[in-house]
Amino acid sequence: MNGLALCIILPLPQNVIDYLLDDGTLVVSGRIETPSCSHADDGSDEEQDIQWSDDENVTTLTAPEFPDFAAKVQEAINSLGGSVFPKLNWSSPRDAQWIAMNSSLKCNNLSDIFLLLKSSDFVTHDLTQPFLHCTDDSPNPKVYPQLVLRKWCELIPGGEFRCFVKENKLIGVAQRDHTQYYDHVCNQAANILSSILDFFRNQIQYKFLDEDFVFDVYRDSQGKMWLIDFNPFGEVTNSLLFSWEELTSGQTISKGDLKDPDSPAFRYITSEMTVQPSPCLSYRLPKDFLDLSRGEDAHKLIDFLKLTRNQEPESSEDEG
Repeated sequence: MNGLALCIILPLPQNVIDYLLDDGTLVVSGRIETPSCSHADDGSDEEQDIQWSDDENVTTLTAPEFPDFAAKVQEAINSLGGSVFPKLNWSSPRDAQWIAMNSSLKCNNLSDIFLLLKSSDFVTHDLTQPFLHCTDDSPNPKVYPQLVLRKWCELIPGGEFRCFVKENKLIGVAQRDHTQYYDHVCNQAANILSSILDFFRNQIQYKFLDEDFVFDVYRDSQGKMWLIDFNPFGEVTNSLLFSWEELTSGQTISKGDLKDPDSPAFRYITSEMTVQPSPCLSYRLPKDFLDLSRGEDAHKLIDFLKLTRNQEPESSEDEG
C-alpha cells in the first residue's frame, strides 16, 4: 500500500456482508474492552464472547471475528494516517453518525467502522436493493460490495457543495450542509459558483462515463477546488435545496439573482431564518438505547430484561 494514498478499496467478504445484515448480532465485532463488559478467552480466533452478569444470571453474547479482513483494514487505516472516512460502493453511513462515540464518521479501527455500517439504513440499502429506483429494464448486474476507506481530513462544512449534471450540463449547485447559514457563502456566491463552473468544465465535463450524474466538491480557504465524490442522478441521492421533480423535468431552473444563461442555479441558505433541520434526525434514538448499543451501561440491559420477565406472568394471567 502506498503511504501517500488518499483512498483504499477493499472487497467485502461474504461472511462480513452476512454479519452486517444480521439483525440478531447485538455486539460489535472487534470492540475494544470497556469497564462494563468482560471478554471470555476461549482460545478461539474466530469469536469474541462478551458476558453481561448480575447476581442471578450470566448472558453471553458472541461477536464473530474476521482476522484476515481485520488485518487488511488495520493496515489500510495505518497507511492512511490512522483515521479514515468509511463508505461502501455508493453510500456512507452518515445516518448513523449519532451512534458513534465521537458523533463523527471518523474511524480509527474496524470496531468503529462496523458500528457505523451495522447501524446505517443507507448501507443496508446498498447491500440489499441498490437498484431500487433504477428505470433500466435490464436485469440487475452483479454487484461486488466494497469497503472504501478515505484518508480523514477535517473539512469546513460550509466549503462543500453538491453539483447536479444533466446531459453533461451543470444545471444546479447546492450548499452541501443545507442545515446551517454560512455568511461567507452569501458574500462570495458569485466567486464560488465561478470556481465550481471552471472546475467542472476543465476537469469533469465529458470525462465521466454517464451524462447524468451528481458530484460533490470542496472549496478550501484558498479558493482551490477538490473533488470529493460522484453520486447517481436520481432519488437515491439527496437533492438538498432542489427537488428531483425540477431537476428531471427538463424545465429551466430559476437562477435567482444570477443572470448568466450559461451558469447553473446556485442555491444556499440566505439567512439564519431559513435554516433547515438535518434530514438524518429521524434516524436517532434515545440516549438509553444509545448506551445499550455501545455496551456502556450493562445495568440498563439487565433492568430491561428483568422488567420484561416480570411482565410475562401478568400478560399470561390477563390472557387467561
